Amino acid sequence: MQLNLHKKAWKIALAYVGIIVGAGLSSGQDLMQYFVSFGYKGIIGVLGLAALNMIFGKIILGTGCYYHADSHDEVLAQIAHPLTKKILDITLVLSGFVIGFVMIAGAGSNLQQQFNLPFWMGGLICSLLIILVSFFDFKKIMNVLGIFTPILIVMILGIFIYTFWGKTYDFNEMNAIAQTLPSSLPNIWISVLNYFSLCAITAVSMAFILGSSLVRIKVAKEGGLIGGFLIGLIITLATLVLFAKVNVVKDAQIPMLVLVQQISPVFATIYAFVIFALIFNTAFSLFYSLASRLAKGNQKKMRLYLIGLVMIGYALSFVGFKQLISGFYPILGYLGMVLLVVLLRSWIVSRKDRQQEQKVRQKLVKLAQIKLHPNKYFGKKEQIEYKRLENLSVAKDENIVEDIEQTLIQEGAIPNS
Repeated sequence: MQLNLHKKAWKIALAYVGIIVGAGLSSGQDLMQYFVSFGYKGIIGVLGLAALNMIFGKIILGTGCYYHADSHDEVLAQIAHPLTKKILDITLVLSGFVIGFVMIAGAGSNLQQQFNLPFWMGGLICSLLIILVSFFDFKKIMNVLGIFTPILIVMILGIFIYTFWGKTYDFNEMNAIAQTLPSSLPNIWISVLNYFSLCAITAVSMAFILGSSLVRIKVAKEGGLIGGFLIGLIITLATLVLFAKVNVVKDAQIPMLVLVQQISPVFATIYAFVIFALIFNTAFSLFYSLASRLAKGNQKKMRLYLIGLVMIGYALSFVGFKQLISGFYPILGYLGMVLLVVLLRSWIVSRKDRQQEQKVRQKLVKLAQIKLHPNKYFGKKEQIEYKRLENLSVAKDENIVEDIEQTLIQEGAIPNS
């Protein structure tokens, strides 16, 4: 049973990484503008970013599981002042849409650079895939979101080994070249906070939904911690590679793709498909969570909203990938800092309540196992306790008992009679 819970934590972690690692990060364009452009200081900055990813990965997925809500709006209503909640809700809706069409632009640039396809075609393929997958069952969607994360980690590790194994670089020269790159941020520490805030804004809406798909808070927190570590690993390795090769990639739309083309054309082709898949992951997560927020739980309306948003996003993507990142991302990052403050404050203030909820859910799971077991007695005493615990749960209005029972059945924790 414990092994199954660890597997579930890893599964949710891979899906979480899939949400965050989109066009800019997997392509290297984000890292060039936010970190490589600061030279040696940028390397120190990515280590700080890795730590923030682990801390807030745990907080975001744990918070989503705790409130067991269907959208970010429901969570924000619990953790933020009404005025702050309104500002953050508008910010998340707008940023989700903006970063969504930036991802579509990234899909166009990716296929254009690697396969010489017209820019419009890559974006169109990505847009159609987003619409198609929205008709899948959510658990299948979660599997899709996490499937390419292990492949990316292996490929980034391979690129890192190839770049540094048996080779030497004049890092002082690379440092000088790196600092000639444009950056919209004044210093590395503002850049770290701004970029992480951007990551949080990108991930939080879908991450709340991911967290709420679990019933065990401990598993959600473990998944967030693992996911944050993996994101930190990807970012650190990729930044080191880009810094060492900054003289080669400084003018590229997709810097990482330039590097893998030097390794092998076959490897470059595979990497281009992996980047495309991760772009799709982030774009889908953003449009799906945004449409869910607007539809307020109505599945049919959600899909209609999603189709409309994706079509508008595709039209706006023609501004250009690199230009969109340098123009929009810093602004969204500053807005995201407010979200980080609200999340951190809520996590600290609700510590005792969260511990209490974790105990309530553990007891509910044990009673549900008795209730659903064909050879165990679930009498009046157990029924009263079951109802009492349900009423104690902060997620009592979110069908927490039904979800616990469904989860146990899906996990195979209940034997057949």
